[in-house]
Amino acid sequence: MAARIDHLVTSGTFALDGGEWDVDNNVWIVGDDTEAVVIDAAHDAAAIEAALGGRTLRAIICTHAHNDHIDAAPALADATGAPILLHPDDLPLWEQTHPDRAPDGELADGQELEVAGTRLTVLHTPGHAPGAVCLHAPELDTVFTGDTLFQGGPGATGRSFSHFPTIIDSIRDRLLALPPETAVRTGHGDSTTIGAEAPHLEEWINRGH
Repeated sequence: MAARIDHLVTSGTFALDGGEWDVDNNVWIVGDDTEAVVIDAAHDAAAIEAALGGRTLRAIICTHAHNDHIDAAPALADATGAPILLHPDDLPLWEQTHPDRAPDGELADGQELEVAGTRLTVLHTPGHAPGAVCLHAPELDTVFTGDTLFQGGPGATGRSFSHFPTIIDSIRDRLLALPPETAVRTGHGDSTTIGAEAPHLEEWINRGH
């Protein structure tokens, strides 16, 4: 059976720079009936484990290390034995949330992960966070963008460890180069496509998000 994409929304708190905000996060599960990977273990390890339905979890992939995307990762790893994978540039953010638990492995630009016969290629897309990554699954016509690209524009860059010109470069050079029909599955909110977002790049730059 070909890999499929399952979607779970979990709710919790995003905390950074002394502020806290209630957020709903998208958790993406990619796999078949026997194995899967989880992209962003947010808020509720038990709900994510239930959504796996007994499948073998091959990896917990972190698009970046803001607490709302990683807060449930250690508990999910402990429950399933799956390794937590993070780009090393986001270790300073990770350590704010999990000072006593390091990730189990590193993500690198161009790295290929495979689950259920489907490739996920790591694209390093800094800007929202230094170690932010997106995961391109060409066989599924999908890119998982975390908080780098949303429906309607780039992820936020007004807090520590973020940089607006860098996120614009990442989107322009890495994401808008993908086929226009590619589905963009985001860290929060509704999905979109590369083709729907590409015409708005100059508008975003001028808006200076």
